[in-house]
Amino acid sequence: MKTLFVGNIAPQATENDVKELFATYGTVRKLELPRDIFSGRCRGFAFVDMEGHEARAAMAALNGKLFMESNLKVREDSPKLKSKGRRR
Repeated sequence: MKTLFVGNIAPQATENDVKELFATYGTVRKLELPRDIFSGRCRGFAFVDMEGHEARAAMAALNGKLFMESNLKVREDSPKLKSKGRRR
């Protein structure tokens, strides 16, 4: 399972729009599309979970693709490094 970070999503995009776009490359296992708390519109990014080979195909095909008047940025999500909590 791979998690893809999808950036530069148009504010009017819905979960169904993004899911349909990625479903052409395989099964979308999970989709997180954060929304603005006040307007309810898309905050411009999403996280998509897909199987490894499907995720790689989607990343290759959709990175830079025009979607709702925005060029998507699709890359593999990398876990953030956690600090040990010690200050020097």
